[in-house]
Amino acid sequence: MYFLRTDPDELVAEIRRTEPLVTEGRVEQVKQLVVRLKQKLSQREHRDVSLFKALQAHMLPLTNVAFNKSGSRIWDTASGTELHSLEGHRNVVYAIAFNNPYGDKVATGSFDKTCKLWSTDTGKCLHTFRGHMAEIGTLVATGSMDTTAKLWDVEGGEEVATLTGHTAEVITVSFNTAGDLLLTGSFDHTVSLWEVASGRRVHTLTGHRGEITNVQLNWDCSLILSGSMDKTSKLWSAADGECVATLTGHTEEVLDVCFDMTGQLVATASSDGTARVYNAATYRCLATLEGHKGEISKVSHRWAQHGCE
Repeated sequence: MYFLRTDPDELVAEIRRTEPLVTEGRVEQVKQLVVRLKQKLSQREHRDVSLFKALQAHMLPLTNVAFNKSGSRIWDTASGTELHSLEGHRNVVYAIAFNNPYGDKVATGSFDKTCKLWSTDTGKCLHTFRGHMAEIGTLVATGSMDTTAKLWDVEGGEEVATLTGHTAEVITVSFNTAGDLLLTGSFDHTVSLWEVASGRRVHTLTGHRGEITNVQLNWDCSLILSGSMDKTSKLWSAADGECVATLTGHTEEVLDVCFDMTGQLVATASSDGTARVYNAATYRCLATLEGHKGEISKVSHRWAQHGCE
């Protein structure tokens, strides 16, 4: 396989010749991604893979794919038929997300420095969110490659606040259940806790040695949970921003983390192909879930009528 045989520096140089968006300042980051991808592919090159459906319509390289809860839009995955073409961005669309579980809207982030909100029923653009000074990465509040997060009024499509302080890309954002607090996680290895009403940064959580992959507050906002590419998860006190525990055991990057509804359990997902469940009070690993043949990208607790299972 050409990709596995070729030196990472040569691959990056080849990518730069065809992708003008990969500037000099991004070379080292792209190289790290290439090295990680080569490692993953070398572990999986002998596994059986079969083509299910080819969705063909784009004229440029595909950057992102997302499924809604039913797994059917904006392409009908059963037939491979295109349902809508969402046109309006002036540069590469880099991030997409459905409003699951409803699946009636989809958000797109683009290198044209805007986010757009679309109707999946009609394919029409409902709102365009503007304001970032660089490419947008993901949408929840919104986090961006310009190192900021922004808060938006969804009804009016207006920018409410810009949250500054990170020194690298903001890769994950998460509200608490009440919506008055926001967490941001960054490639600068830190997590920030923000007060939504004022836009004030309450705490900066430092201690991870790798990029932050996901963040979450528990139900009463007493604890903050973070996952990182450094193969660990951490629990932090939301009151003072101090780390109260480091959850270890994974042998590869932690890609996702979540609390259960009660805040008593923590689940983690990793590139090592396992998920783990920890007691949030004792920090003890209660279970290691093994059986997947590839990395686990997402983890979730099931919410029952009277609690979490």
